[in-house]
Amino acid sequence: MKTGSAPCTIYFRSPIGPVRLMGTESSLTALDFIEKMGTDDTPNPPAVLKETYAQLDGYFKGHRTVFSLPLAPEGTEFQQKVWRELKKIPFGQTAAYGDIARAMGRPKAYRAVGGANNKNPISIIIPCHRIVGSDKTLTGYGGGLWRKAWLLKHEKIKIVDDRILS
Repeated sequence: MKTGSAPCTIYFRSPIGPVRLMGTESSLTALDFIEKMGTDDTPNPPAVLKETYAQLDGYFKGHRTVFSLPLAPEGTEFQQKVWRELKKIPFGQTAAYGDIARAMGRPKAYRAVGGANNKNPISIIIPCHRIVGSDKTLTGYGGGLWRKAWLLKHEKIKIVDDRILS
């Protein structure tokens, strides 16, 4: 790849389905679950995509609990603030939409937090799967609730009937 701004794509085969990784020379810009494995990998992808691949591999093998990658998700200023708060939720823990809204100093913005969570372009790394309802029920996830449940169980969170056990 010759320029820093041209997008590149590679694919990762996870235990819960194919994952598309997109980025530039300098940062990861998107990571999402897709229905079938892509065949249009960028030849000689940038180091950031190779490192993302390696860190995802470690996460799914149970060796990695924290990601350390340069991220450049596209979104509004509010969405960016929400995503920064999501990154503070540690492996093996969850938070409610209201918790994120309060952490941002906007306690009544829990619905807007839900909207921003839904627009997160970098799944897993920006851990939107760690957001649950105020009653600890599993709520929407772009990759499907079954994947959200799998990811949370992978992080040693106990779930019964789509509800987090404290």
